[in-house]
Amino acid sequence: MNIQRGAFIVFEGGEGAGKSTQVARLAASLRASGYEVVVTREPGGTAGAEAIRELVLDPEYSGLNPRAEALLFAAARAEHVSALIEPALASGKIVICDRFVDSSVAYQGLGRDLGAERIRELSHWATGGLLPDLTLILDIDPTVGLARAGQVNAAPDRMESENLGFHEMVRSAFLMAANEHPRRYLVIEADQSPDVIANSIATATTSLLG
Repeated sequence: MNIQRGAFIVFEGGEGAGKSTQVARLAASLRASGYEVVVTREPGGTAGAEAIRELVLDPEYSGLNPRAEALLFAAARAEHVSALIEPALASGKIVICDRFVDSSVAYQGLGRDLGAERIRELSHWATGGLLPDLTLILDIDPTVGLARAGQVNAAPDRMESENLGFHEMVRSAFLMAANEHPRRYLVIEADQSPDVIANSIATATTSLLG
């Protein structure tokens, strides 16, 4: 691919899949190879989007209307793409993002039963049609992932607090996306050792960047 525009790599997966660890490892590896790398997350990445993150993940707002939740995520994403992701890509940087559109499709489209296609269209409008060059899905059994997340976070956020059925729907949404677009997705079993996972990611990113 033409690296002059940069590359957009996204990590997806359920709670406790180990995304943060692998995001940091990939960023360090790419920087050591001489690439300029921007690491960011969703919701978040800019001051405005981080403020929205605080609201949508705060357990205090557990009764937030699902449509309002979806619109807030889309608003944060529109700001994130416009102010951070697109400028970084245009300047030739590699952007690594912890979650993107597939998380909204999974959590709001299927988990909240708002409709996958409706949420995908909303996100397409919010991002101006931006798609990742590579999406790495760290797949984990929700029972295992939630137990892992509980060991790290003493106070679960709004998403972590949802029931097991919700998280099973989220997992199925990620796997469906990968099945539909196998050239842009790589599913990695997240119950492997961090080194094995990192090696799989390195192979995929090397192929992407040529």
